[in-house]
Amino acid sequence: MSRPPDDRSSELRALFFESAGELLQSLNEAGLELEARPADEEVIRRLRRAVHTLKGDSAACGFHKLSELAHELEDVLSPQVAQARGADLVELVLAAADCFGAMLTAYQRNAKLPSLDALRAMIRRLREEPGAVASPAEDTAHLPARFAWTEYEQLMISEAVHRGEPVYNIALRIDPNSLMRAAAFQLIRNVLHGSGTVIALRPEDNVAAATVDIVEAALASGQAEEKLLHHCRIPSIVSDVRIERVSAAQMPEHELLGDLLEAQAADLAVSAAGGAEIVGAAKPANPRSAAAAVAESTLRVDAARIDTVMNLVGELIIGKSMLNRTLTEFDQKHARDPVRAKLADAMAFQARILDELHKCVLKIRMVPVEQLFRRFPRVVRDVAKQCGKDVALEVSGQNTDLDKSILDSLAEPLMHLVRNAVDHGIEPADARLTVGKPARGTVYLNAYHQGTQVVIEVRDDGRGIDLALVRTRAVEKGILKADEAQRLSDQDALNLIFESGFTTASEITEVSGRGIGMDVVRTVMDRLKGTVQVSSQKGRGATFQLRAPLTLASIQTLLFRVGGRLFAVPLSSVVEITRITEVEIHKVDQREVLRLREQILTLVRLNHLSHLRSIESQPAKKKNFVIVIGAAEKRFGMVVDSLVGEEELVIKALPGEIVSTDLVSGASILGDGTVVLILNVPAILSRLARAIPLGAIA
Repeated sequence: MSRPPDDRSSELRALFFESAGELLQSLNEAGLELEARPADEEVIRRLRRAVHTLKGDSAACGFHKLSELAHELEDVLSPQVAQARGADLVELVLAAADCFGAMLTAYQRNAKLPSLDALRAMIRRLREEPGAVASPAEDTAHLPARFAWTEYEQLMISEAVHRGEPVYNIALRIDPNSLMRAAAFQLIRNVLHGSGTVIALRPEDNVAAATVDIVEAALASGQAEEKLLHHCRIPSIVSDVRIERVSAAQMPEHELLGDLLEAQAADLAVSAAGGAEIVGAAKPANPRSAAAAVAESTLRVDAARIDTVMNLVGELIIGKSMLNRTLTEFDQKHARDPVRAKLADAMAFQARILDELHKCVLKIRMVPVEQLFRRFPRVVRDVAKQCGKDVALEVSGQNTDLDKSILDSLAEPLMHLVRNAVDHGIEPADARLTVGKPARGTVYLNAYHQGTQVVIEVRDDGRGIDLALVRTRAVEKGILKADEAQRLSDQDALNLIFESGFTTASEITEVSGRGIGMDVVRTVMDRLKGTVQVSSQKGRGATFQLRAPLTLASIQTLLFRVGGRLFAVPLSSVVEITRITEVEIHKVDQREVLRLREQILTLVRLNHLSHLRSIESQPAKKKNFVIVIGAAEKRFGMVVDSLVGEEELVIKALPGEIVSTDLVSGASILGDGTVVLILNVPAILSRLARAIPLGAIA
């Protein structure tokens, strides 16, 4: 059963938007390379290939405005323009990437297209610059061609010229980097046939093309010479083109042309038939067969489908836990039953396969952080230019893998951190030279795994964070009183930059100063059940560490009970577990604290923090368990009634109408059907910080 045309069209457009995003990233990267190496013709060819592909794909999807704009841009992407106006061409390429991105967003949302006047004006200025774009004759005069046509071909050319048809002698040099000459010749021939009537062609078939560098043709066409030149410049196939228009003065008299054609018709019939056979053999029966012959090594799959598979695997894990519990009960009641051993073997086999399946699905969701890092060279370049600074970006750890959903969520906080590093962190060149630093500042991006978390660092070698200024601004904004600000530790003072509306900028610019960037960073990290940590050395720079779980699908947890309810906390957040008596708990300023070795820990009771009601009475105990939780540089102790053990849980999101508190990030189901609430450690820490002074948390 075939799908309706609308379904095919929507599928085609979905593929186009996905591939167009990759093409725009290629444009950005090639534009930055062109800025560093303006004379590199390979970079120019890559730019032309990307724009050419975008032009064709957008036209196929019906996005004609985008296709026309790409066509105009393609005309000025040449080595001549790069040599004459390299800086302007770089600005044009990067501006075009931004404009294409805005157009794609508008197409996706069925919104109004952005104005294209500014970009078209930039293209027009480059095109009209004297000497910037060489004329076809100047550009290809060095291309040798004989155009030694036979008498019959000359008569055909003459006939077309005297009929008033424009005829062109065209020479095309096959790109020396092209590995398949015969395929390149076939593409050239297809382009020529699509541009007009081919009167003569050398070589005549694909077999001869394997040893030829230059293709010559006589073409009758009503298209303008500039348009023909554009069509013939096939990216990565044709490196040089030469076009000469044939004039009537060059052609001999041809009164007897009709007689000559009739006389030679019989002689040419045999050779023409043979040639047709060769051409027919070379031409593929299916125009898509060439593309189909190249098997892709990757498969594009909608992320929603992977999420569905992950959810089903989670249900299987719950089912495995149920079977294990049932097997335990069977073992207790029928210890000597011979079926017991068979069931145990079957369960072990199933558990092993299920674990492998779980790992495979998790790996499918994992993508290298390079996909995120690739966008930041352009960001650093643009912000540095806006601020009038010279800033380089150094990237490492690009192959670190993490969950695709987490990767997408980290894009916004990383964008704020990188922009702030360039704007606030890096000093102007003269200030850096004054203190003995190199004029060029550097921003470092790094990613690595640490346990079950991924750590992404944004570091700069700038001025660092001025703690005195941070304290002053916090008092001015009303976040703290003056005496409270002075009592804060340096680390707590640094954390003030994440408060809503806080900024150290003296004025609002296009880059920063509104006080919303760092607040967004903390909000996103809390939502991801991650943390953000900042450290700074005055005059030497600042470092921001984003810590997030590798995946949000499953998690290793420690189970415990409070008030008869079962809770879980991520095992990666547990520092240690200890037992204390009531006499070891002290009260300071109406809060409970514990002296653990040389450290003072604030104690947290869930029933006090969230007004949790007990579902069963708990007898008084001489000793209580305390789980020491670590989040970033903070530590606090959680008082619990009893410990249950460690277990890997599949996280299920809970709707707001079921759980209204932010202290719970999700839930899971054990094999016996018990629901476990998973605590949100960053949210507990945030609630704790609002309830008591930050200095109380050691």
